[in-house]
Amino acid sequence: MAKVKKETFHVPPYEFNVPWESLLDDKAFLQVFLSDVLEDYIINQRWYGGKSSKLKYIELQEYFRIQQRGEVYYGLLLEINFTEAFYQHYFLPIAFVSDEKFAEKDRILPLKLNGQDGFIIDALNLEAFRKLVFERILTAEPNDTTRVRYHKSVDFRETEYQSSRFMGLEQSNTSVILNDRLVIKFFRRIYADKNPDYEMSRFLSERKGYKNTPAYMGNLSIMDTDNVNVTIALMQEMVPNQGDAWDYMLNEVRGIFSNLEQKRIDIYKLPKVDLFQRLKIRDVPPEIIDWAGLNVFLKLQKLATRTAEMHIALGSEFEDTAFTPEHFNGDYEVWLKNRLLYQFQNRLNTVENNLHRLKDMSLELAKEFLERKNEVRKRFVNFDWTKLKGERIRLHGDYHLGQVLVKDDDFYILDFEGEPESTIRDRKVKQPPLKDVAGIFRSFHYAVYAVIFNHGEKYPYSQEELFFAGELLYHYFIGVFYEEYVTLIQDNNINIGYVKERTFLLKYCMLEKAVYELGYEMNSRPLWAVIPLRGIMSIMN
Repeated sequence: MAKVKKETFHVPPYEFNVPWESLLDDKAFLQVFLSDVLEDYIINQRWYGGKSSKLKYIELQEYFRIQQRGEVYYGLLLEINFTEAFYQHYFLPIAFVSDEKFAEKDRILPLKLNGQDGFIIDALNLEAFRKLVFERILTAEPNDTTRVRYHKSVDFRETEYQSSRFMGLEQSNTSVILNDRLVIKFFRRIYADKNPDYEMSRFLSERKGYKNTPAYMGNLSIMDTDNVNVTIALMQEMVPNQGDAWDYMLNEVRGIFSNLEQKRIDIYKLPKVDLFQRLKIRDVPPEIIDWAGLNVFLKLQKLATRTAEMHIALGSEFEDTAFTPEHFNGDYEVWLKNRLLYQFQNRLNTVENNLHRLKDMSLELAKEFLERKNEVRKRFVNFDWTKLKGERIRLHGDYHLGQVLVKDDDFYILDFEGEPESTIRDRKVKQPPLKDVAGIFRSFHYAVYAVIFNHGEKYPYSQEELFFAGELLYHYFIGVFYEEYVTLIQDNNINIGYVKERTFLLKYCMLEKAVYELGYEMNSRPLWAVIPLRGIMSIMN
């Protein structure tokens, strides 16, 4: 392991009399690379997740070769240490190129190797590298036991490399489209374990034949020095689509709010419905159908069906212990409370320290949240596993409308990595299926309020009137989704408990989700904190 504090050993241009194939064994190179160069490069990358912390030093945890027929690239596993006494691990593949015109924006380091001028770049910018990884997966042998492991699915049908291009702007990972039919996602932030996205994708595709997620096609992993299998890349089928369900829902809600004026609807005369009241479409009052239209409710039924089918697949495994359902127990309760109380305290501190950034309703709700903090905390503590009869299963874990693709009249669920703030171990804990449902319900809430905040001035109503209509609409969205979901889940013998238990778990998980969201909003767009704060207060009330 190479670890270097921030000092200067060389000045550019850097020159090393070693071949590329043995460059990473050169201590002088590593000193320059890790201390002088890499920090400036990494902190400017979109996928770097440590921007709110202060970087202390970078350590090369280990490296491995990604190679074929004399063509050599390096995969670096970097440990980034922060002054706040924690660290994160990242994957960076590197290549050496000598073409002056190449990758001007993506150069990490100019250097001369054995007299040849060139640059070290992120290898993903090189088509030759992307082609090599594809070909290594294409020719992968079953039961590979080498250190760098390539795997292909039984469903992998490609016969040769044709093309590759970046998928577009992404935050935490880098995705490449191959042959216009496949997507390979290179994980940038990595963990000392199999990535849940890989595990879940492969399980749903190969073991359960679940059709509404991009089919698993292959992966690249590395056995690290502790003999732990670390997922580096995941390859899946590409699903042609019309965008994600978040944009779809925003569009629907905008139209529904426009109908208020066009149909001269008296908002306060619209029939109300209780939160979590299950509704078949025929139970939705005609005034609501007239206002919102039938189509949005049919789509919500379809999304509920796909969500239930995902949970049925995840909850009907009895051989693979990573996926077998479990009952609630004391260990789960301790894990849950510790995690939530820590997160809740973190959010309280964030709100207290940022009150000056809030105004109007956001400020009022934030003050109410702080005044009632003991009540909220008590809700989290009030979890008694002995009263719960349902089962826990592996989940999506970060389920919201942005994780769902719209294709024609159907939905495809993707990105099973779990909550970005959670540890890799926490992401694999079996939880009540209603946690995912709570996530999508919170996403409905967000869609309604996002339209009010971004387009409210287009409607001839006060914000209060729009909030009233929005809450009403949100209750109907939930009712229709929930009816379809519970019916299908129970028909397939997945145990999510009785009515009281389900309502308790939904409220609990929605409160957890809203508190989680509050941290994000307070840090990045404080005026939107009103959305999770309203969510918290509506559950508390």
